[in-house]
Amino acid sequence: MKKRYIALIAVIGIIIGWITLGGTQAVLHATSSTEFCVSCHTMQKPLAEYQGSVHFSNQKGIRAECADCHIPKDPIDYLITKVRASKDIYHEFVTGKIDTDAKYEDHRLAMAETVWEQMRENDSATCRSCHSFDAMETYDQSASAQKMHAYGRENNQTCIDCHKGVAHFAPQATLDTSAFDHLFDMAKNTKADAVKVYPIKTIKMADLATINPTVELTTVAHKDNQRTVMVSGYQMKGAESVIYMGEGQRSIIATLTDAGIKALKLGDAKTDAYGNQWRSAELTGTIEAPVLASNQPLWDYAEELDNVYCATCHAKIPANHFTVNSWGPVVKSMGARTDISELNLEILTKFFQNHAKDVATHQ
Repeated sequence: MKKRYIALIAVIGIIIGWITLGGTQAVLHATSSTEFCVSCHTMQKPLAEYQGSVHFSNQKGIRAECADCHIPKDPIDYLITKVRASKDIYHEFVTGKIDTDAKYEDHRLAMAETVWEQMRENDSATCRSCHSFDAMETYDQSASAQKMHAYGRENNQTCIDCHKGVAHFAPQATLDTSAFDHLFDMAKNTKADAVKVYPIKTIKMADLATINPTVELTTVAHKDNQRTVMVSGYQMKGAESVIYMGEGQRSIIATLTDAGIKALKLGDAKTDAYGNQWRSAELTGTIEAPVLASNQPLWDYAEELDNVYCATCHAKIPANHFTVNSWGPVVKSMGARTDISELNLEILTKFFQNHAKDVATHQ
């Protein structure tokens, strides 16, 4: 009789366990569906963004559902993700944390960074459930995509480092404008006898030239608020109206007037491997614009620009990854996708070019 009771209890336990486990699995599965995910009114905004993305509709007819991107397949990561998601229910029904468009936008960056960090922790596991380096037909990719995928593999980057904003809008870049104003405050402390100085913005050198920001100038003389400075670089035959950063390095540091071209002090011509003739070039003239005694504050500011306008969308690319000549078109094409100002774009470009892999001090 006792054995029957034990057997009955065991059977009941198994049934209860089966119902519990089965019920739990059913609940977990149901709450992972796209229908459940977007059933809350606060999800209508990300739903609209998702519906306009290539993950929702594409030429292949393949659709990634919410769970495909946000819930890893690994059992442990799956459960951890589901537990983390419980806070969303709390904020939906208790705090109303993102229950208006304004609140949603206020928290967009924080929410995005949370997801990005989770994906870095699991090496973009949900991305890799569909995408694989080994399965890629790289010859069908653009040249830049091939290069960046190779770079990512070599440097152990994960998918989310570069592929942000693919299903939902990436957070809008915001820059602390006081950082740029601070450069002018620092310029007020530049001593009159500073030997090397660096303009913060595009400036005039009398009626001879326009000097680009960050360019190194050598002080020849100074009087009151006026400095006589010399800019040094290279001139290429056929492009006599500009001075370049270095021989073969087409980063413009000064644009010359007719008077400036005549005032140039030129060296002997040398022909490069491509048949272009280069000569060292020096131009001396007066400036009155504020300048810095060091270029480091400008590079610090450029780093901030990189963080805001570049790293918000993809992993930071080291300046020594490209050559001087490559950085120009790269920054220009990427800058066109943002609202970065022309001046900030020039400062950022000069930062990358001055730290490029073919600059002697960075090789």
